[in-house]
Amino acid sequence: MDVKIISTDIIKPSSPTPLHLKTYNLSLLDQFNLDGRYPLIFFYSPPTQNTTKTTSLALDHLKNSLAQTLTHYYPFAGRVKDSFSIDCDDSGAPLVEAHVANNMSEIVKRLEFDELEQLMPFKGDPMKLYTDQNILVVQVNYFSCGGVAISAYFKHVIADGPAAVNFIKTWSAIASGGDGGSDSSVFKDVVFDCASVFPPQDLPLHVLWRRCFLVNVPLGEAVVKRFTFDGTKMDALRGKIGDRSTRFEAVTTLILVAAAGAARERADFKTTNVVLIPVNLRRRMNPCFPEQCMGNVGQATMVKWKTDEYNILGRKIGESIRKIDDKHAREVNEGGGFMNELKNINEEMSKMNLYFVSSLSRSGIYEADFGWGKPAWANVVLKYNNLVVISDTSDGDNGIEAWVGLPKQDMVIFEKNSDILAYASLN
Repeated sequence: MDVKIISTDIIKPSSPTPLHLKTYNLSLLDQFNLDGRYPLIFFYSPPTQNTTKTTSLALDHLKNSLAQTLTHYYPFAGRVKDSFSIDCDDSGAPLVEAHVANNMSEIVKRLEFDELEQLMPFKGDPMKLYTDQNILVVQVNYFSCGGVAISAYFKHVIADGPAAVNFIKTWSAIASGGDGGSDSSVFKDVVFDCASVFPPQDLPLHVLWRRCFLVNVPLGEAVVKRFTFDGTKMDALRGKIGDRSTRFEAVTTLILVAAAGAARERADFKTTNVVLIPVNLRRRMNPCFPEQCMGNVGQATMVKWKTDEYNILGRKIGESIRKIDDKHAREVNEGGGFMNELKNINEEMSKMNLYFVSSLSRSGIYEADFGWGKPAWANVVLKYNNLVVISDTSDGDNGIEAWVGLPKQDMVIFEKNSDILAYASLN
């Protein structure tokens, strides 16, 4: 793919952050994610013939609307000060302009990670992700056909998946002339004091989390592929897993059983499997947290299993998700329970295959309309072993798509699994 970087600008908030808001306090849940980054990418089909905006005018409009958005999401334009706070110094967010001499429809048709990576601000060297101090970096890609792909890398410490999607939706609403640009009241709950509910602790939580991931997940380059579960097959799949299961639980169970089965062929196969699944707490707290608030407002639930019986694992996943409520979240984090679970996993690492499953399903990711219509395709794209990212399909037809990252030898077996072949299609 022929991608040419044209320019890089630093976009600062359109209005300076007031002095009394210069420090944003991190919560305990933010501290777990001090090191991580992840990208969101949105593809927009070529505009209709009656669209008069040129590329340069469109880019200027995106820059201006991003500056307005950063005024309200002012921590996104700052820098991580330490493990307790963000310095909201209005340093700004880099915006990269790139031109792509390819037809966008062909890229969306293939959806291969190596091609998608070329449309993102960070490529090749993973250390750039950790050494770069920007909380947000954006790349706007203009295709020769007139299509546009907007990718945004977020530091996880300031935004979980729902927060990042809400940021893009807000930016797109301002860009398309929505009331977000004129009515500041809609932003009153964007910056919410999560630290008052989950106070930070002087503990190296992010180090423990990273060690949990690096030590328990297979080394070597991951192979990442996209599997689509058609909405018309969802009822049958839920029946196989368990009639009470949700779409997410059914697809997650199917994938985990197939992935663990593939891992059995490896020499370093471990007898116990464990999966970590982050659960959005915004509607589970009492009182509820604002739906649009930034930060990491999620609690990871852990499920262990040794069997390939679908209904047993499906039931465990459903029960573990449903038990997470206000009381559970407060007790676990106040008492250090989740940290102890991480310690236990590290201590038992010789006996466990560790998997991560994250979901953007029902996040409204396809509501981000910059004035060009809804995205032709959008998602988080990451390349790690034993990581599954689940989201809705672009057609809105109750389908699920899953990006699955596995070691190469596991993927060869996984994609030939009879149940995967029965319920999913590759790309």
